[in-house]
Amino acid sequence: MEEFYIPAGPGEAEFTEKRSRFLGHVRPVENEEQARDFIAAMKKEYYDARHNCWCYILRGGPERYSDDGEPQGTAGIPMLEVFRREGVCNLVCVVTRYFGGVLLGAGGLLRAYTRSAKDALDAAGISVVRPWTAAEIPCSYAMAERLKGELMALGAIVQDMEYAQDVTIKVLVPKENFAALSERIFDVSCGAVRPRAAGESCRAVKIR
Repeated sequence: MEEFYIPAGPGEAEFTEKRSRFLGHVRPVENEEQARDFIAAMKKEYYDARHNCWCYILRGGPERYSDDGEPQGTAGIPMLEVFRREGVCNLVCVVTRYFGGVLLGAGGLLRAYTRSAKDALDAAGISVVRPWTAAEIPCSYAMAERLKGELMALGAIVQDMEYAQDVTIKVLVPKENFAALSERIFDVSCGAVRPRAAGESCRAVKIR
C-alpha cells in the first residue's frame, strides 16, 4: 500500500486583512457527499458573509473548488494549491470572508485565501496513512532516553513509555522498516535489547 497524507482532525484559523475577516475551516472527509455536506453547513452558518469560498481534494478522486463571487482564480485555486503542495488529500476547506470595505486586489486576495487555508491545515495537523508494525522495546532506565532518540531518528512514532522494574517503550514503525530498526537497536544496545513485534495494522498516525 502506498502511503498518503490526510488532515489529523478538524482545523480552524482566523485573521483580519484590511478590515476583511477571513475564517478558514478544514475537515477530513472520505467522499464527495461529506465534502458537500460540510460546505452546505458552512454556508448556512455564515449566511451573512460576503463569500464562502471552498475546495476539496479526494485521493484517487475529484478536485473541486469555488471562488463564490471573488474574482476568478483568486480564492478556490489558491486554496487547492496549498493542499497540493502539502501532499494532503481527503479533505474539504471552506474560507469565509466578511468584507471590510477595503478592496484587496487580486494579489491581496490570493495571499489571503492561501494563508487562511494553510493556517487552518496547520491547526488541523497532518497524519500519514500507511501500514505500521506496533513494537515494544524493553530496556533499562539507563538506556531508555538514548533508545528513544534512536527510535525517533529511525522514523518510529513513540506512543508510550511504561515504567516498572524496567522501561517498555511502545512505538509504531513503518512496516518495511521494522527489521532494520530491530537490527539497529540490537547493535546500539550491544545485544541487550531486541524489539518485539506486537501486531500490524494500516492506520492514520499524526506526524505534525
